[in-house]
Amino acid sequence: MVADDSPLTEALQIDSGVVAVVGAGGKKTTLYTLAERAARLPSSRTVLTATVRIPIFDQHVSAVSISDDPVATTANADRWPLGIVPEREGDRYVGYDPATIDELAAADTADLVLVKADGARTREFKAPGDHEPQLPRRTDTVVPIASVQAVGKPLSAEFVHRPERVAAITDREIGEEIRPDDVARVLASERGGLKGVPDGATVVPVLNKVDDPSLRATGEKIATALLDRAPTVSRVVLTCLIDDEPVVEVIES
Repeated sequence: MVADDSPLTEALQIDSGVVAVVGAGGKKTTLYTLAERAARLPSSRTVLTATVRIPIFDQHVSAVSISDDPVATTANADRWPLGIVPEREGDRYVGYDPATIDELAAADTADLVLVKADGARTREFKAPGDHEPQLPRRTDTVVPIASVQAVGKPLSAEFVHRPERVAAITDREIGEEIRPDDVARVLASERGGLKGVPDGATVVPVLNKVDDPSLRATGEKIATALLDRAPTVSRVVLTCLIDDEPVVEVIES
């Protein structure tokens, strides 16, 4: 267990490839933080996109292109990080089919492709639905996210997206208080945070909203239980993504 003041990209051990972010409690903020930090590296060809609907994110990138051919668009791009989506519907962008992101990855016209791969309706915690997550086959890193502030809340739709699915994974009843081990069990489950992870992809869970020492202790409990439950996971990152230095701690097995 070591403190880590390094940038989020270093804590997540990513510098290239396809990074898919799933879960609840900080997914969009993680993507936007990674994109904004990439803007400080003008030589890095970073793309922000989605395989599901995503709120308008223009302020977090240098430019947004609406394109049905992301390979050609990125090949001709001169402003990075670049947001790229197939179309806009009202206050959201539509996401690409995962196979389209695979084509983008294969074309090597971008160094880092950041992908929002499921939805959570602004809840603190979730388990995926039948058709989630929408992970590209060529995903290199999956980042499952949960908010530590879900702990102590009731297992209900007010705080949890698809609470019935969380209950099925944790053997808990709807309305019961969420415990650290419940969050760990969902993130470590192949019906939860590990669902659909492509062979060979690295999984680095993030526990977000670690705003004070008490929440840090909660995050450490979740992380320890998660590492015990998921042999394929070797590190968990505790974050407070609204801070200038978002990495609170990196916990490794």
